[in-house]
Amino acid sequence: MKPGDIVTVALDRRVRVLKVLGFALRRGPAEAGRALYEEQALDPPAANQPPAEPSSAAGTARSGRPTKRDRRKIDRFTAGDGPQEPKT
Repeated sequence: MKPGDIVTVALDRRVRVLKVLGFALRRGPAEAGRALYEEQALDPPAANQPPAEPSSAAGTARSGRPTKRDRRKIDRFTAGDGPQEPKT
């Protein structure tokens, strides 16, 4: 890699295209690091879109595994106590 190279990075469902401007001899502050690359513009609609919603594989709070509250209700029901509402 050398100054002038273009690097494509995919992070968190977002693609960034960076142009390498230089290299540091050693680790330094973030401001110095940001001076070593230049963000290249993507097509404006894609760059301004919010990150996509998580896929359904990630699940929602009410899908897939039962919650702790649900498990307690199941345990009470299968123990023969019958369905009961939690006391408030």
